[in-house]
Amino acid sequence: MTTLMYLVAGITMKDVLDKLKGGDRRSIGRVEEVVSDVMEDPSLFEPLFNGMMGEDPLVRIRSADAVEKITERHPEYLEPYKKKIIRTLSKIDQQEVRWHLAQMFPRLRLTSRERDILVDILLEFLKDKSTIVQVFSMQALADFAEQDENLRGRVIALIKDLTLKGSAAVKSRGRKLLKKLGKDV
Repeated sequence: MTTLMYLVAGITMKDVLDKLKGGDRRSIGRVEEVVSDVMEDPSLFEPLFNGMMGEDPLVRIRSADAVEKITERHPEYLEPYKKKIIRTLSKIDQQEVRWHLAQMFPRLRLTSRERDILVDILLEFLKDKSTIVQVFSMQALADFAEQDENLRGRVIALIKDLTLKGSAAVKSRGRKLLKKLGKDV
């Protein structure tokens, strides 16, 4: 998109991202308002999505949060951006963006090749220092394993290992995921 300045439904596309500026990393700012705006006018999804790749780290965090919340209800909104998610967004090393991406990955309709690429990305995310990134990456891997019998054994073994060695949050989620996948520690 060349400009974010044109008017859509009484709100400029630039306004969507402006609502996500300011404050500190611990605050979600006006994310819920932006979610509501996009739910009312889905054409605002594109600038919001692009906010995850912007210069401002707070806008990236809050854009990722809003996109994750919106696509929980409308996963189809992610489809036009699948290549960008795989090739560009997955390379962002900001932990807050990563944990939201891990939540979004299983919402995509993927070819087996694309799924394999995302599995490799999630395996890298498991090395992140952020426990939240690790937990959501485990969850995404378990979600993929539920859909792919060939991946199931590998993911179960990985989650068992993480459940024995990880932080308290990783261990707790690991036990739940193993139970869900029909295995115990």
